[in-house]
Amino acid sequence: MAELSEKRVRHLAWLARLDLSDEEVARFTRQLAEVLDYFKVLDEADVEGVEPAFHALDLSNVMGEDEPRPTLSQEEALANASAKEGGYVKAPAMVVRDA
Repeated sequence: MAELSEKRVRHLAWLARLDLSDEEVARFTRQLAEVLDYFKVLDEADVEGVEPAFHALDLSNVMGEDEPRPTLSQEEALANASAKEGGYVKAPAMVVRDA
């Protein structure tokens, strides 16, 4: 089984902003180690002469043409805003910094 420490799982949980119990950490450590073992099987696959493929179809950067379209006036854009100030939509702070 792949070597995966509970410390690493706790770090992954912290990055994902998950609050895991000790029991969950132990369970996820086992489960993630099993998933990593599947990658070992892929590492053993013979890929000699196989061209790397990132996508099944040979497409890249498929975009539509830019087409100018009429836009809303400022008044129309603000008509349904629940809060506005100085001609802008007012929204609650998304990032709060410690003082």
